[in-house]
Amino acid sequence: MKRARGGGDEEAPRQNGSAARRKGDQQQSDGDDGDSTFGPADLQDDDNDPGLRREIRSKYRDLINSVQQNREDMLSPSNNKLTEVLEQANKLFKDVRQAREAALDAQLLVVATDLGKEKASQLFAEGTAFDPTAFAEHLLSFMGLNRLEDGEDEQNGVDGYLPQDAWHRVARRAECCFRTAPSFHYMMGSFHAEPPPPKQRIERQRKAPSKEAKRIMPTQLKKMEESHQEATEKEVERILGYLKSYYQDDPTSPISYYEFVIDPTSFSRTVENIFHTSFLIRDGLARMYLDNAKLPCIAPVEEGEVEAGGSCTRKQCIISISPKTWKELIDAFDIRDTMIHPPNTE
Repeated sequence: MKRARGGGDEEAPRQNGSAARRKGDQQQSDGDDGDSTFGPADLQDDDNDPGLRREIRSKYRDLINSVQQNREDMLSPSNNKLTEVLEQANKLFKDVRQAREAALDAQLLVVATDLGKEKASQLFAEGTAFDPTAFAEHLLSFMGLNRLEDGEDEQNGVDGYLPQDAWHRVARRAECCFRTAPSFHYMMGSFHAEPPPPKQRIERQRKAPSKEAKRIMPTQLKKMEESHQEATEKEVERILGYLKSYYQDDPTSPISYYEFVIDPTSFSRTVENIFHTSFLIRDGLARMYLDNAKLPCIAPVEEGEVEAGGSCTRKQCIISISPKTWKELIDAFDIRDTMIHPPNTE
C-alpha cells in the first residue's frame, strides 16, 4: 500500500511536467495557428496515463483510510468532516476512467453511507422523541402526586397515592382538546312542515283491442319473420354457390377469406357477406383453415363430409370490422373487385 502510494507521488511530478510541456506546446501552437484546437487524442492520452491513474487510486485510498481512522470524530454532530470527504470524492470521480478506480469510489461510498446512517441514528431533534417515563412523571405532578403520603394512603385503602380528584383535574385540562361542534337548532323555534296531501291518481280506462287488431297483428309479424328468414336462407345458398364455383375452377388454389367476403365498393355489403358466410360455417357447409402464411382461407365441404350432428369439434369466434380496418384490408390484399356480387346485379 505504501509503495504504491509512494510510486504515485513520484509519478505525479513527472506527469505534471509532461502535462506542462503539452500545455506549453499547445499554447505555442495556438500562437502560431489560431484555428488549432485540443483534440480527443490528447484526452485519450490522459485516460491511459498510468501515473495519473495511480495518483487517483492513491487519493481514493487516502480518503477511505481517513474515514476509517477518524470514525469516532466524524460521528459528532458538530463535525462536518464527512461532508468534506464526499466533496473530495465527487471531484475525484470526474477523472475516473477505469474499473479499479470505480471500485474504490464504490468502496468509499459504502463506508461513508454506513457512517452517515450511524450518525443520523444518533441525532436527537427536540419534540420528535417520546419518553414514556418523563411523560408519566409530568402527568403525576400535574395530578397532584404526594410521594410523602405514599405509605399512609396504602394503609387507609386509598387507590394509590393520588388525590381523589386527580383524574377530574386531568379531564378538565383535556376538555379543551376535544371541543365538539354545537348541535343544530332552529333560531325561531321548531318548524314542523306538513307534506302536501297526495293527489289522487285517476286511472284511465284502457281501450280494449278490437277483434280485428287481434287477428291482423300476429299475421303481419309472422309474415315479416317468414320473409326475413327466407331472404337469409336464399342469400346463404347464393353465397354457397359462389364458393363452390370458385373452388371447382381451381381446387388446388386456396380461396382467401378476406378476398371472398370483402366488397371494395361497399362496407355494408362486406358486413352482410361476413354475416351470411358465418351460416355456412355453422351448418358445416364450409370450413376455414390457415394457409402457409397463417392467413384465413375458406373452402366448401363436400357432400359426403357433411354430417347432421357435426361430430367434429367446432370452434366459434367473433369477428369485428370497422371502416378503417376494411380499407386497410383492401389495400393489403389489393382487392379491386368483389367475388360475391350483389343480388340486384345478377
